[in-house]
Amino acid sequence: MEQISNRLMNWASILDPATREQAERTASMPFIYPHLALMPDAHLGKGATVGSVIPTLGAVIPAAVGVDIGCGMMAVRTQFTAADAKRRGSLTALRESIERAVPLSAGRYNSGIRDSHTQACIASLEAREGADSAQEIAPKWRLQLGTLGSGNHFIEVSLDEADRLWLFLHSGSRGVGNKLAAAHIKIAQEQCQRRRVSLPDRDLAYLVEDEPEFWAYIRDLRWAQQFALLNRAEMMHRVKDCVSAWLAEPLPAEEVNCHHNYTEQETHFDKRVWLSRKGAIDASAGKPGLIPGSMGTRSYVVEGKGNKLALDSSPHGAGREYSRSAARKRFTRPELDAAMAGIEWRRTDAFLDEIPAAYKPIDTVMRDAADLVEVRHTLRQIVNVKGN
Repeated sequence: MEQISNRLMNWASILDPATREQAERTASMPFIYPHLALMPDAHLGKGATVGSVIPTLGAVIPAAVGVDIGCGMMAVRTQFTAADAKRRGSLTALRESIERAVPLSAGRYNSGIRDSHTQACIASLEAREGADSAQEIAPKWRLQLGTLGSGNHFIEVSLDEADRLWLFLHSGSRGVGNKLAAAHIKIAQEQCQRRRVSLPDRDLAYLVEDEPEFWAYIRDLRWAQQFALLNRAEMMHRVKDCVSAWLAEPLPAEEVNCHHNYTEQETHFDKRVWLSRKGAIDASAGKPGLIPGSMGTRSYVVEGKGNKLALDSSPHGAGREYSRSAARKRFTRPELDAAMAGIEWRRTDAFLDEIPAAYKPIDTVMRDAADLVEVRHTLRQIVNVKGN
């Protein structure tokens, strides 16, 4: 751990100057308490750095939560083993069935309500405070439930160190969460302009706790966080159905579902703060969590160590070293093919910007996180599903 200033603690051994400067700007905001914690996977983001933990008193920065509110991971350990999968032969049929069951890529929706599980998830969201905002801003949100998206979102089938089969996925609140976030970021910018607040970055605009706009954001944020949680549960429900048809019904032996773009009230250094984890997970003592590697590399099921200086947090993944455009210029399709050797995936140039070399080495990230989490399981992919 490196103490950059009395308001910025850093766990990233790989940290470019632009990311450091962005984190310093966020840490300079007057309501940060006691300090900002920068995780090992830190990289440039909108306003605030991805891979940062931002505790605030009496205010919240919507862009510091992120536009994919509630984005996170879900993993299920099944009763199956590598030997069970091998008996079925080719993994292509399983990958293709998952790709049919879950709409992939940005803008792809379901054509209807899939089954009673989907309907139950929708009904619970309809009953939550904030549903009216979602309906107004994204009337098709019901058809988004159970969809993956694109970019670094994925569904994977993996094996752990004991050759046990895991189902693993990464996604968030989709279009509805993005639209809610964008609307509240705009409101925060208008509020700061109204108060004549000088900001080091326009995307650090904030809402203050004694105004109704703040609580409107918290209401919509909590709704979107629950949508993201249920979106992952709905996709996992469908993946289990695919595995059942391919092998047999999976019986969950272990399950973790966690956010890494969200805000909650927590107590740190004897004060109740609004803690925004933007690309970070809750690593309180004993708390289970998930840290995926990049496409083609290992992922980790972890347990938090409760590091107080890190605000009970840990990294959420590998963290980009190359932007998407830079990765497309720097790397080649043969390099991607080599990185994905031995994994069943949809072979396409569309995933070139997700090549593992575009990310920080996950081994380095996990070494940096040694005082934040303990590794419980190490997963290696055998099937990868992504949207373009």
